[in-house]
Amino acid sequence: MSDRDNVAIVDTSLLTDADWAEINKLRRAYEIDGSVGLSKALKKLASDPVRYVMVTGALFPDMIRNAIKDRMAEMGVTKDDLKEMARRLQPPPTKQ
Repeated sequence: MSDRDNVAIVDTSLLTDADWAEINKLRRAYEIDGSVGLSKALKKLASDPVRYVMVTGALFPDMIRNAIKDRMAEMGVTKDDLKEMARRLQPPPTKQ
């Protein structure tokens, strides 16, 4: 097992080129300084919350998904609330 395998991607389905660039930075940080370097790189990445969630979600999809669900439950957001938000975000039907 190489050092790169320690920053293994579990779910690549939603990753953008920018996400891959961040993943490569994490891998390099790990290769150079081990877990200390990886920890520092993750802290730096956390300054961009959206990218942080995308990248960590690719690394630890179950953990991130459950953390989001738990936080939403703490805030009182239900599945129906999410469905309503998604419905509001959809563009209105076009007239023909």
